[in-house]
Amino acid sequence: MSPATAYAPDSRYAWFRLSISLVLAVVGGIGLWLAVVVIPTIQSEFGIDRAGASLPYTATFIGFAFGGYTMGRVADRYGVRVPISISGVALGAGFILAALSQSYWQFVVVQAVFIGFLGSASTFGPLVADTSQWFLKRRGIAIAIVASGNYIAGTIWPPFLQYAIESYGWRSTYVVLGLFCVIVMVPLAQLLSRRPQFDDTASPASRASGHKGLLPKHPLLYPALVLAGLSCCVAMSMPQVHIVAYCADLGFGPARGAEMLSLMLGFGVLSRLASGFIADRIGGLATLIAGSFLQMLALLFYIPFDGLISLYIVSAIFGLSQGGIVPSYALIIRDHFPAREAGARISMVLTATVFGMALGGWLSGEIYDWTGSYTAAFLNGVAWNVLNLGIALWILHVRRPRTPAVLAPA
Repeated sequence: MSPATAYAPDSRYAWFRLSISLVLAVVGGIGLWLAVVVIPTIQSEFGIDRAGASLPYTATFIGFAFGGYTMGRVADRYGVRVPISISGVALGAGFILAALSQSYWQFVVVQAVFIGFLGSASTFGPLVADTSQWFLKRRGIAIAIVASGNYIAGTIWPPFLQYAIESYGWRSTYVVLGLFCVIVMVPLAQLLSRRPQFDDTASPASRASGHKGLLPKHPLLYPALVLAGLSCCVAMSMPQVHIVAYCADLGFGPARGAEMLSLMLGFGVLSRLASGFIADRIGGLATLIAGSFLQMLALLFYIPFDGLISLYIVSAIFGLSQGGIVPSYALIIRDHFPAREAGARISMVLTATVFGMALGGWLSGEIYDWTGSYTAAFLNGVAWNVLNLGIALWILHVRRPRTPAVLAPA
């Protein structure tokens, strides 16, 4: 077998590379979810209030957002092996430095810089962009698989992390996690040293319209995609961030809300994988439109259906609707922009989705404080979702090939 065949898109090597990327995404996701699990412990350790204990989580996600774009540019220039190697070392150093922190602000800075910016950020956008370079026929499902890494991390890590903190203390847990990240991530990163042969061919589903290379693009397309990424996740964050508090307000208790959140994320993984198969048949843009419309309906269902059983059902529907939205952006970018720019462009749009989650979670809380109810917050989510759907339909309009007008004979 020639090297050109062995390392071709959709080859056995491409799938091997995808499996490595998924493991890296799941391990790199520890940095994000540990910041959630450790909130009560940090509150007690440093004698701060709940808002202060939540700041390390916020700082981690801000660092994660900025780091995604920065590391995406590094991946474009040097290959994904470099940012992933940096990620493994930074997470190792970050967890150990956090364990040695003697003050609250030392802890916050370490979380933001080492764990968020230099650490976990490389294991999302840059890995998604790199995966998109190694697949053509199965690009949709490949991107969906690697993008599921952070959802899988959120499903499997918190119970183990909570047990470790309760049994051995948070500082010992941080040190062990730091060593674990270095031992696992740095060697695996070296397996991703081969650079892809950049190919600007659109995916088969998109080429069904007759385009062989990049699809037609509008000068406002990329800014519109960034805004779409922000808006869809402002809407998405409403149930994900506030479902526990919402259930408590309704008298069902926070435990029920936590169960609904778990159900939502679990169905989100299934949705993300299913959307990958669908995108390989109808294209990333059509998948985005379908997911955005279904997410809008699910948000509307939360308003009238506020019984316990109905909330479980609506949460499952919401998870099934929203999982495929974020990976669709990577497919759209690969269809419209040069492959050599994939790392920076995909990471930037995915960074916008992270900011959308942060903005939406805060904005929904503010609306609740203003109105004393989550009804207006759900409607706010619907409004942002309408913006996302409108952008997707606009992209569909501007990229359609226009048939030249036929002049009538004189």
